[in-house]
Amino acid sequence: MKDNIVLIGFMGVGKGRTARALAARTGMYAVDCDDLIESMANMKIKAIFETFGEGHFRKLEQSTAKWLEDSVKSTVISSGGGFYKVRNLKKLGKIVYLHADFEEILETIRTDARAEKKIRKRPLLQDLDKAKKLFAERLSYYRQAADIEIAVTGLTAEQVAKEICTALDRKKKKK
Repeated sequence: MKDNIVLIGFMGVGKGRTARALAARTGMYAVDCDDLIESMANMKIKAIFETFGEGHFRKLEQSTAKWLEDSVKSTVISSGGGFYKVRNLKKLGKIVYLHADFEEILETIRTDARAEKKIRKRPLLQDLDKAKKLFAERLSYYRQAADIEIAVTGLTAEQVAKEICTALDRKKKKK
């Protein structure tokens, strides 16, 4: 298994912020899957969804996962909300599920200084009823995929990074 740390969880839970904090704490690199996809497609995620649909986006996500598997090590990988579905997820590294309740995630997004932009760029967050249903559907899948689950409610990205390091150390010692 690779020595990467892969952060999964629902959109807006703080995977990107946590990846940067964890990279700073560990000296690892941090990459964001959505940024990689936008670079590969030369389009924003929202434009990919609008032009080609979610199915095409998921194919790009799988291509990105394959590239990560083949090319990346010692890296914190911040994934999109549906990334848990990629076929090679477990080959990418330790999977850390960042969890918060749906309403807490929404509140975090809404109180962010760039809230309007953050909501606009998430195609699957445009209909809150559908988004809440999607959150509920994904919950068990996130938990099944994860090696570690971290509750992020009320914590800063730096505190979450510390929790992840502690949990990973604990897991190593049990081996």
